Amino acid sequence: MLCAVEKRLRALAYNNGSSGMDANLSHSWMTYLYTSHYFFIQRGPLGLECGIAGGIEICITFPTEYVKTQLQLDEKANPPKYRGIGDCVKQTVHGHGVRGLYRGLSSLLYGSIPKSAVRFGVFEYLSNHARDEAGKLNSTRGLLCGLGAGVMEAVVIVCPMETVKVKFIHDQSSVNPKYRGFYHGVREIIRTQGIRGTYQGLTATVLKQGSNQAIRFYVMTSLRNWYKGDNPNKAINPVVTGTFGAIAGAASVFGNTPLDVIKTRMQGLEAHKYKSTLDCAVKIMRHEGVRAFYKGTVPRLGRVCLDVAIVFIIYEEVVKVLNTVWKTE
Repeated sequence: MLCAVEKRLRALAYNNGSSGMDANLSHSWMTYLYTSHYFFIQRGPLGLECGIAGGIEICITFPTEYVKTQLQLDEKANPPKYRGIGDCVKQTVHGHGVRGLYRGLSSLLYGSIPKSAVRFGVFEYLSNHARDEAGKLNSTRGLLCGLGAGVMEAVVIVCPMETVKVKFIHDQSSVNPKYRGFYHGVREIIRTQGIRGTYQGLTATVLKQGSNQAIRFYVMTSLRNWYKGDNPNKAINPVVTGTFGAIAGAASVFGNTPLDVIKTRMQGLEAHKYKSTLDCAVKIMRHEGVRAFYKGTVPRLGRVCLDVAIVFIIYEEVVKVLNTVWKTE
């Protein structure tokens, strides 16, 4: 199956006059497939459980993700299309029905399992080598392991997944939407822009995901160590884990929403206006001010807190089971 997908991606890239850069990005897509497959097989139950939990959570909370993305794409200089969260929801439902709030959902659903497999697979691998002789992972090492996991998931999974999501959501606000569905949209993006079109905003995505997971795992590790105190074998109730996860999620939202806004702009249909990640940040500051870097904070906060709480509960519980089945070094 992977070989067939690889051939199809190569054909799409080269049949449309792709450059050497596109060839490299085609390789990145194949790396994404193989790495996802590797972590899914190596840590199958972990990736599957976290992915399913993430998928359910996404289906429940995706309207908040949709609103967040639309508000972040809504430039003050244009002028703004939406007056706030409520107005965005009202205009979307009026123009496209309730289904309009789920535009771009498919890309996140398809990526939920491989993303979780890569994130927690990399974190488990790094943390197993970072623990002290007593098996304890301190906060600083937790941060570095989270950073590594975030960078890996950004390059392998999140960047193409988020680029497709943002383009789909942005397309719906156009006068004449051109994407008829997930597969048609991806095919059109690759046909017109090559594989490179699915990797827009890579630098911003790496910065966002790296800081995301660094903050979340740092907070989680700190809270877990505080809760356990001098007893490393003290059990943590799932409710406590969920609370810690929500706190970690909130910390990441307040810590890196500006990077999320820049990432969204770099992946939108008007990304050509920006020469680089830095140029995007400078233009937002110049034309819209500091407040623009925190657009979509409220809807993002609601979704992320629930997401991180659920996924960490599943992660902790599955790890307990895995550790009784497979002893890691």
